[in-house]
Amino acid sequence: MALWNKTRPSLRLRLNRRLWRAGLLSLTLLAPGGLAADPLSSELQDPKQIGSGTFRFLGLPLYDAKLYTPGGAAFNWSEDFGLKLTYRKNLKQKALVESTLEEMARQGNPQPTQAQLEKCFQAVSKGDSYLAISEGPNKVGFWRNGTQTCTLASNDIKKSFMSIFLGDNTRSASFTQSLKGQ
Repeated sequence: MALWNKTRPSLRLRLNRRLWRAGLLSLTLLAPGGLAADPLSSELQDPKQIGSGTFRFLGLPLYDAKLYTPGGAAFNWSEDFGLKLTYRKNLKQKALVESTLEEMARQGNPQPTQAQLEKCFQAVSKGDSYLAISEGPNKVGFWRNGTQTCTLASNDIKKSFMSIFLGDNTRSASFTQSLKGQ
């Protein structure tokens, strides 16, 4: 401390500025997604997680899912909500697009085109996440690792797409119940 007091005031000011800049840079780099706004908080009023689950295929975990509703209210198709999938496996874009289209067709739901989904979905690596947030019944926005990739807009797209995970005819009833917090 004695050395600090003997340092010229102008040098102390420069050192303080450098320390502040270094600290601010470190905070920016360490914060999840930098200092960018969280899409869940900016798109959904007071989002609270109500349920979660791990989806498995042939016993192998493919992704972890979390469901968010405004204020943690019970799941309701007439209200907006957010669904976040965090992948445990590397998957190609083609696999994501085709499995989405196949699952929507299996459930008898209207589908977006393959080209529309290719704009929304990119290949994922282990740890990547996709967030889907409904905006009324006719829009769903998609974010990959915090960056918006697209918005699908068509009649009842929320129910058509989200039924893959939250509908009455999903591939895993226990996964769906856990996701809904039941």
